[in-house]
Amino acid sequence: MFSALLAVGAIAGLMVLLACLLVRAGGGFGASLVAVVRENAMKFTLLLAGTAMAGSLYFSEAANYAPCKLCWYQRICMYPIAIVSLVGVIRRESSPKVRMLAPYVMTLSVMGMCVSTYHYVLEWFPQLETSVCSLDVPCTTVWFREFGFLTLPGMAWVTFASVSAVMFVVLRSTDDPGSEPTIEGA
Repeated sequence: MFSALLAVGAIAGLMVLLACLLVRAGGGFGASLVAVVRENAMKFTLLLAGTAMAGSLYFSEAANYAPCKLCWYQRICMYPIAIVSLVGVIRRESSPKVRMLAPYVMTLSVMGMCVSTYHYVLEWFPQLETSVCSLDVPCTTVWFREFGFLTLPGMAWVTFASVSAVMFVVLRSTDDPGSEPTIEGA
């Protein structure tokens, strides 16, 4: 339940950030929030990816949920994001250097989002499984479903989407602190 509540919080944060990006805020709350996200991108990314990494290790090592192949592919995308963002936070990387890292983090995040989407769909429609996973650890196993929709791949998707949104802010920004990225200008 705790992980599901964290995911709901991430969904709320993602929705607020997307709303701020959609609205051309001339200097109001939206612009301020986007500026905070831009300046603290590595910290937000570490919070998201680090929590997801710790959660996945907890579920496999403490709760004994055996990860399937698709879970491993998601981990292959998530863990490097956590490590890169940790290094960025430790080095106190500023906006220009974070902008150099953003394409790599975004690529991993989008790849992970694709795998999570497929995995989530398989949980709801197991008949679509195309022998991607093994019989002993099927990808269609639903370990839990909180709030009627949140499963492990669903929570991974939320994390990847949130990291992608943070990286979008970084990639669309300029070094001019007065300019704010918008989805309209994308």
